[in-house]
Amino acid sequence: MSTAIYEGVRLAYDVEGTGQPLLLIQGLGYGRRGWGPAPSMLARRFQVVTFDNRGFGESDVAPGPYTTTQLAADAIAVLDAAEVDSADVVGISLGGMVAQELVLAWPERVRNLVLCSTTPGGPNSVPMPQQTVALMGRQPQLDPQEALRLFVVNALSPDPSDELVEEIVAYRVANPPDGAGWWALAGAGAAHDAMARLGTVRVPTLVVHGTADNVVDVRCTRSARGSATAPGARQAASRSTISATKSPMRSSTGAPRPSPPLCSSAACGAVTASQR
Repeated sequence: MSTAIYEGVRLAYDVEGTGQPLLLIQGLGYGRRGWGPAPSMLARRFQVVTFDNRGFGESDVAPGPYTTTQLAADAIAVLDAAEVDSADVVGISLGGMVAQELVLAWPERVRNLVLCSTTPGGPNSVPMPQQTVALMGRQPQLDPQEALRLFVVNALSPDPSDELVEEIVAYRVANPPDGAGWWALAGAGAAHDAMARLGTVRVPTLVVHGTADNVVDVRCTRSARGSATAPGARQAASRSTISATKSPMRSSTGAPRPSPPLCSSAACGAVTASQR
């Protein structure tokens, strides 16, 4: 593990492989080790940079509130520490919001942009699908382990394999987030609004979203695509989803924190943060 520092906040990051730099930005409730085998596979062709957002994993849990612009500045600090001048950037869910702010503020640092299962935010964004809203309503009455598994299944493609579900559940159990950090990150997602600015993006952009996504409505991606005029911008959709899950936790000091919902998507964060 290496460490970058921005605004006095330590940011844990890893670099793997050689070649064209590729920065991966995670979503709410996941860290640099939450990409599964993807970084190692991509490292066969790229210099892959992964990091923990502030408030999660081995990065510092700085006092909130956070903003997606601030999280984008964290990502730039990681690139600086890794001595990367520019990179292909992939962001998923909340990480996609961060990637939007990164390319808007530092376009010279982004060679190509990939936005996965994300939203431009703002008052006209599409609400979370009702299936997930209903599951969130049931959560307080469910056993925590049962709820965790249900949220994992809900966030995957229809009929996911038991092996994949268990792998993600095991990751969530082994990497419980800090409650204060989770809420600060969720608040950043809830406040994100880049819709009116995306038309200024001139970096080649690919927008990816699963049409079966139960957590971030695919229409969010379509609205982002419609508002951008990046050269070569294109959209890809499939039946799969690229969202994930979440679990309750304690703070790094052992003190109880308000438990976030088990759903770990920026859309869930936007709903729950608005209800606080």
